[in-house]
Amino acid sequence: MEPRLLAVGDLHVSYAENRAVTEGLRPTGDGDWLIVAGDVADKVEDIEWALGVLTRRFARVIWVPGNHELWTVNDRADGLRGVARYEYLVEMCRGMGVLTPEDPYALWEGSGGPALIAPLFLLYDYSFLPPGCRTKEEGLAYAYKTGVVCVDERLLHPDPYPSREAWCAARVALTEKRLAECDPELPLVLVNHWPLVRNPTEVLWYPEFAQWCGTTATADWHRKFPVKSMIYGHLHIPRETNYDGVPFEEVSLGYPREWKKRAKPPQLPRIVL
Repeated sequence: MEPRLLAVGDLHVSYAENRAVTEGLRPTGDGDWLIVAGDVADKVEDIEWALGVLTRRFARVIWVPGNHELWTVNDRADGLRGVARYEYLVEMCRGMGVLTPEDPYALWEGSGGPALIAPLFLLYDYSFLPPGCRTKEEGLAYAYKTGVVCVDERLLHPDPYPSREAWCAARVALTEKRLAECDPELPLVLVNHWPLVRNPTEVLWYPEFAQWCGTTATADWHRKFPVKSMIYGHLHIPRETNYDGVPFEEVSLGYPREWKKRAKPPQLPRIVL
């Protein structure tokens, strides 16, 4: 059997139940690669543990950061904020042989290939506004009024950028240039913690949370570039949708209180190619 490209996201291994799920993740055969679409954990020690488990099992592991990895918390990287924390995690991953958004895109030649696997780090810029809101300020005011406010507002710092949206704009510009330089004849598998289009957020129970879920600046990327598949997490709503003929795969595990309510246990990792 040809090697397969697999994916998982939002492992949140600080929960004992999720740690057990992570310990149970296995390849389907020799040579399988695993995409990890962010939110492994909040603390460096837990991220390192989970990626260590996975690198010993899969031929290659590819990681992108979620918002939880970027939180400034009391851990081994205590006090590191924004870009400094992200760079700390990138160097830790490289030391383990894990590919990051700062590394050359890897060529997948197994089942469904060839394709370039492009791990992205793009953040969000509050442009997925709640209904009736015209500005970030209005969107945040509405969220605070309803009580649905992402913890990022307290723990995810953009330093040295003046704001999260400024950091997002810089990441979008850098990444778009990089993608434009890829071979246009070679299909791309794009991996980002946040979806590239707003559509997947339309099923959120709390629509005001969408403003922490991406940026309208990437709305046409799946058409602009030769995208074979788009892999994301963050929403904790595992499913496949299709936009303009491109499959979008939400591959998250989510919190135990969420996945335990479902009729079937988590079917992870997901086969994406």
